[in-house]
Amino acid sequence: MNYERLLHRIVAEIAPSIGAGRVADYIPALAEVDPGLFGMAVATAEGGLYGVGDWQTPMSIQSVSKVFSLALVLEREGERIWRRVGREPSGDPFNSLLQLEHDRGIPRNPFVNAGALVVTDRLLTLTGDARGAVLGFLQAETASKSVDFAPAVAASEAEHGHRNAALAHLIADYGNLENTVEAVLEHYQWQCSIMMTCAELAQAGLFLVRHGVASDGSRLLSRSDAKRLNAALLTCGTYDSAGEVAYRVGLPAKSGVGGAILAVVPNRCALAVWGPGLDDSGNSVAGIAALDAFTTSTGWSVF
Repeated sequence: MNYERLLHRIVAEIAPSIGAGRVADYIPALAEVDPGLFGMAVATAEGGLYGVGDWQTPMSIQSVSKVFSLALVLEREGERIWRRVGREPSGDPFNSLLQLEHDRGIPRNPFVNAGALVVTDRLLTLTGDARGAVLGFLQAETASKSVDFAPAVAASEAEHGHRNAALAHLIADYGNLENTVEAVLEHYQWQCSIMMTCAELAQAGLFLVRHGVASDGSRLLSRSDAKRLNAALLTCGTYDSAGEVAYRVGLPAKSGVGGAILAVVPNRCALAVWGPGLDDSGNSVAGIAALDAFTTSTGWSVF
């Protein structure tokens, strides 16, 4: 596979999608990002790393961080987290209060905001430092200290995170938080503020390509837990467009409102794409188009 040639061909093919959509202007720090930026990286199971466009430019990974916080909870205590959060697609916006109320404080899945708050809460209990655990894992998997928090993004989210605060209070009201609302929100906001390049994000996702094996060869997740995490990504990882993304792309994937998407081709590679312009569900317009083009060109999907 000539990845460099393929990536350049994909960029040419999806050029009309680059810059399309709307940046996440409800988070002021993200509203300032140029929607015309685009990057794509491929990290292979054999150790290769290829990229195109703005693939070495740091980006805010936002909700993609939920993949790693969930993996760290699963590593520490296996399936216990599923007593507190479901595994079903939401069909509603990722910050829906109505769904959480209907389900009596049990989030529909770990990748909507309510679910991520519960996972962060559990990781905080298990480690004492949820945000530090996520950052440490990402720095270890990428062998890069440039992966770091963005204080300005975290502050922006804290100032304008009223909906997340409402979700956390509702979860707590139903008895599904172990720590204080304030502590959980703080750690969640800082996790979402982590800055990485497409190259680093693709490398960080390789443990799911390798069925749970970390970069140092140790087993982070059992093969079964890695399978289940990938399954949850396929069905729940791209907000309320998971069905459409599965139809177009056919890969486990997690998106974030910063425009990043991490996708997994088991046994082959991890893909990271970045295009700040979002569709109505909060997924990168250019990113989904690029993943669609990649799986169409290669024939690689889970189907």
